[in-house]
Amino acid sequence: MKIHKEGYKILRNQSLFIIITVLVVKSGFILNILLSLEFILLILSLNFFRIPERIFEYKDGLIYSPCDGKVVVIEETKENEYFKDNKIQVSIFMSPLNIHNNLYPISGIIKYTKYHHGKFLVAWNPKSSTDNERSTVVIKNKKIEILCRQIAGAVARRIVTYAKENISVSACEELGFIKFGSRVDVFLPKGTKVIAKLNQKVKGGLSVIAEY
Repeated sequence: MKIHKEGYKILRNQSLFIIITVLVVKSGFILNILLSLEFILLILSLNFFRIPERIFEYKDGLIYSPCDGKVVVIEETKENEYFKDNKIQVSIFMSPLNIHNNLYPISGIIKYTKYHHGKFLVAWNPKSSTDNERSTVVIKNKKIEILCRQIAGAVARRIVTYAKENISVSACEELGFIKFGSRVDVFLPKGTKVIAKLNQKVKGGLSVIAEY
């Protein structure tokens, strides 16, 4: 297991706070309380930014989960930003205890990417897909074009997206990261065979959510 690069600064600052607390606070009682709280936060952050070692063996024709979490939506809906047409939406909710790096569901070329400022509604609110802070990425290959949307939740305050238009990417490569609780929506063409089930727990890059 390793620590994601997006967590380096936060973990460094938390470690510095611990050192400063030891040097500055003289009262043993207060010092013990502060150190207990700071160590708890450090452990939680280490857990949040952990990246487990995984071996990805992706196959063409399969769409992989872009993140760890629970499937909370499978429905046909209109995607208004890019396709402006009805698509199958598969949404995966990530709790603060899940791994929060995001992966490309398929291999292909990045056709579109855009970051949107927005609100911070709870991630399972249906309006979070269109109203919250979010980042949209569209990947296209010879057989399919899909949209992947990173959505910030009530706790999340920063979305990181590594995608750049017109670059080639492979399934299970890292798309980005969402800090502290969030959701990822995937929009698939109508007729795509969805494998995932509602309330199913999935793992990024390992669980298949659909076939094409």
